[in-house]
Amino acid sequence: MPKHFFAMLSRMKYITRWGLMRNTRPENLSEHALEVAVLAHALALIGQKRLGLPLDPNRAATLALFHDAPEILTGDLPTPVKYADPAIKSAYKQVEREAAGRLLDMLPEDLREDYRPLLMPGPADAPLRPLIKAADKLSALIKCIEEERAGNLEFRKAKESTLAAIHALDCEPAEIFLREFIPSYTLTLDEQS
Repeated sequence: MPKHFFAMLSRMKYITRWGLMRNTRPENLSEHALEVAVLAHALALIGQKRLGLPLDPNRAATLALFHDAPEILTGDLPTPVKYADPAIKSAYKQVEREAAGRLLDMLPEDLREDYRPLLMPGPADAPLRPLIKAADKLSALIKCIEEERAGNLEFRKAKESTLAAIHALDCEPAEIFLREFIPSYTLTLDEQS
């Protein structure tokens, strides 16, 4: 009997993000997951090397790759809707848990327990959750910067609120990343060389 897990994961490329915004370049869930994984790895490495935190960059990257996988089944609910009210947020979290369970059911039994902590992280991964959240927000900030650079002023307010959300996380590795790496995203390729 065929198992659909990996074919389903490949559908991340069909889930469009920023659905309520006019985009100069569409962003899909697959590319977002990759960017968040790269950023989460960097944040964990910064935390480990510069702040002496006991963080595993490889685990952070792996968790980040799967952080939005349930959206394959749920779609990307826009942030203003998702967080509009605690009841909606709670209900959506439940929908995401059920979607993660459905994805796990698409695996052979002998692989489920290996993927369960990636789709449903447990207490052991609690120290990495703030980093993945920060990486997710940094990815959103990068999208806003890219859209603004392309002349799309629709992302101006989103950029301001995303930056404020990053600061509110009180995540020192993210603050370091903001200072050292985000300015390069405002430059052209020639200016980065």
